[in-house]
Amino acid sequence: MVFVLIFLACLFLGVPIFATLGVPVLVELVMSPIPLASLAHSLFDGVDKFPLLAIPCFVLTGAIMARAGITDDIVNVMRAVVGRAWGGLAIVTILSCMFFAAISGSGPGTVAAIGTLLIPAMQRDGYPRDFAAAVTSSGGTLGILLPPSNPMIVYGVLASVSIGDLFLAGLVPGILMGALLIGTTYLLSRRKGYRGNPVPFDARTFLRSVWVGKFSLATPFVVLGGIYGGIFTPVEASVVAVVYATLVAFAVKRNMGLSDFWLALSEASTVCGGLVVIMGTAVFFGEFLALNQIPQKVATTLMTVTSDPTLMLLLISAILIVLGMFMETLSTIIILTPILLPLVRQLGIDPIHFGIILVVTSEIGFLTPPLGVNLFVASNIAQLRIEDVARRVLPFIATIIVGLLVLIWFPQISLVLLELKR
Repeated sequence: MVFVLIFLACLFLGVPIFATLGVPVLVELVMSPIPLASLAHSLFDGVDKFPLLAIPCFVLTGAIMARAGITDDIVNVMRAVVGRAWGGLAIVTILSCMFFAAISGSGPGTVAAIGTLLIPAMQRDGYPRDFAAAVTSSGGTLGILLPPSNPMIVYGVLASVSIGDLFLAGLVPGILMGALLIGTTYLLSRRKGYRGNPVPFDARTFLRSVWVGKFSLATPFVVLGGIYGGIFTPVEASVVAVVYATLVAFAVKRNMGLSDFWLALSEASTVCGGLVVIMGTAVFFGEFLALNQIPQKVATTLMTVTSDPTLMLLLISAILIVLGMFMETLSTIIILTPILLPLVRQLGIDPIHFGIILVVTSEIGFLTPPLGVNLFVASNIAQLRIEDVARRVLPFIATIIVGLLVLIWFPQISLVLLELKR
């Protein structure tokens, strides 16, 4: 009881997540005969996870690409393809987010990289600022669903499942969600009269933009192709991505200085430093939960509501959507994976499929205040109040929820590529 009260108090007071996870357990540990040395061992075991090395590398890759202007090449190709359609530049934004997501693994990072370029461009083309910000923040959610994904790496470590399989499982749902967001953008643009580029599609312009940006466009194919082709592991792929992006920035684009590279390194080290502290306390937190059979107690409680796997996923998704309004994505995954995974396995739900559901519900959290990280990033770029962007993003939230329901009812969408692989 003391553990629960302290944990809830830390959450509501906004205590940093590493302390929220560690303080309640530490208090319980002091009151028990278990030696405090076990805390140090758990902290070390939490960060001694080889797959976690991929996260700072993927973040560094995205930071290098954003500062080297590689995103410009992506946008130019997408604009040449669909710029003439209703809401052409808005659709270009979604497609560019999908492409950049296949490199960075970060939702807010995708919004920052693409939004800095395309929100002002949409404004110049006559799109309302709040709509431009809503489209960009929605497209940025794909940064954690399309591989590589930082939350998938964390989930894979905590759930002891293959990160490569998680990446593969996220590919089809990511494309599906991107298509749904593009459809929503098109319908909203046509209804509001947001016209695309009047210049018709020109094959020469398209091929020229592809040729100019060939090295930039090859980045996700190098990374994901190497993983799925069995050439290297996800961790090795993250290092290859850093090396490749650095070569493109310095040898091909030649518009990135050492000061920019240092800023990219600083960004990646900040993410890595915070993650190390959180993961250490997360393992300690999970061990305490297992020791006190808390996952089993939660499972027993939820099983009194329903034992149907589909209904259980719907119930869990509703809980996760509400929590996502107040908790950051990695925090949600770190806290809830040890609690919910035993229940999921007990019901026969594939843990890979559950990981995809967990990530999709986290996408919604990116767009829902009061946290809504993507909303904050996009509203800052567009210089708007977050409330203005939050209203315009509601149709996109509904679209993601529809996609979530489809994935829950048809788990084959998440698992089809894994079945083909096996």
